[in-house]
Amino acid sequence: MNAESLRCKECATEYDFGAVFYCERCFGPLEVAYDFSGIDPGEARRRIQAGSQGIWRYRDFLPCGDEAIGRIRLEPGLTPLVRAEGLAERLGTGAELWVKNDAANPTHSFKDRVVAVAIARAIELGYETIACASTGNLANAVAAQASACGLESYVFVPADLEREKLLATDIYGGNLVGVRGNYDAVNRLCTELSQEKPWAFVNVNLRPYYSEGSKTLAYETAEQLGWELPDRVVCPVASGSLFTRIGRGFSEWIELGLVEGEVPVFSGAQALGCSPVATAFEHGEETCTPQKPETIAKSLAIGNPADGAYALERARSTGGSIEAVNDDEIREGIRLLAETTGIFTETAGGVTVAVLRKLAERGELTDGERVVAYITGDGLKTPEANSDSFSIHEIDPATDSFEEAFAGVGAL
Repeated sequence: MNAESLRCKECATEYDFGAVFYCERCFGPLEVAYDFSGIDPGEARRRIQAGSQGIWRYRDFLPCGDEAIGRIRLEPGLTPLVRAEGLAERLGTGAELWVKNDAANPTHSFKDRVVAVAIARAIELGYETIACASTGNLANAVAAQASACGLESYVFVPADLEREKLLATDIYGGNLVGVRGNYDAVNRLCTELSQEKPWAFVNVNLRPYYSEGSKTLAYETAEQLGWELPDRVVCPVASGSLFTRIGRGFSEWIELGLVEGEVPVFSGAQALGCSPVATAFEHGEETCTPQKPETIAKSLAIGNPADGAYALERARSTGGSIEAVNDDEIREGIRLLAETTGIFTETAGGVTVAVLRKLAERGELTDGERVVAYITGDGLKTPEANSDSFSIHEIDPATDSFEEAFAGVGAL
């Protein structure tokens, strides 16, 4: 394992591996520090290509040992990277557009990646109970992976979460806890409980390890593009962790010589009803002012994003931006993606596509620019988002009834 320690992102103080997520010296967030000096790029590529058909093919770049990895039963990763020519045409752009469909994971969201890494580390630290604060997708992933690994789970979510996500969590047999409040209230409660309970909260006391799972999206993108980098990525922003860790993944491989080029332009996407990072970007601020969420994109509804400042830094340092779209634009984005690629995304994906459309309309996507848009969850998790636009042609069981209903339509 090339991971060496935990290190504060602000003051660089180092800590031994453990269930700790903030620096006792300056209260900055901790992240995993690595020593990659012994990695040969050519040998690393060979090891990756000979590895598993999931994220563990990148184990050299993750903070988990082989024994713990062997206990993870639901391996995520190697999800499709789809060329989206039809979407590019509808957007009127000459950019080379790709969609990374990370709904194709065990519980149908990218959260399976971060949970697999966090639970592997939890096993190494001796935990038997896994917990989390969630807006839905993480709840599904924790409950499923914990059950598969024979561990107990406690999943805390806002009580008014989409029914589909509640069902898809409870079915795994863990303890589903609905909190009367928004995600930020849920997260505060879990932070308090992490000080009292001998549990591994994947996105609280295990957050430094958990966030490393998101890097695998960058690794896969580069590998699937033939060991080349995209010019731009468009990615949803909730806490900001996914946005920043994809950037770290690209940076690591550039520094190690596994790929050549520069870190892509990073374009972030938020829902207007919960857009603290987009608001800070627009106003030129360095930190985010908390907001009270009110949007159909509940998986992005984090009013006080833990990594918001780092997301701002990533966007600005790469010449990108972080933008917000309203609920109607989100619904249109969901339908646009489905109609042009056959991919049905949840509301977070609708946010991503809607921001992609804005970039195209402003002419910011140049001809030949290679753009990757990240779709992080399945549309069956939030089907009610587009229920008002649902339509069906009802006919009698007769050919003349069919012909009448579709007179003047298409090939008819």
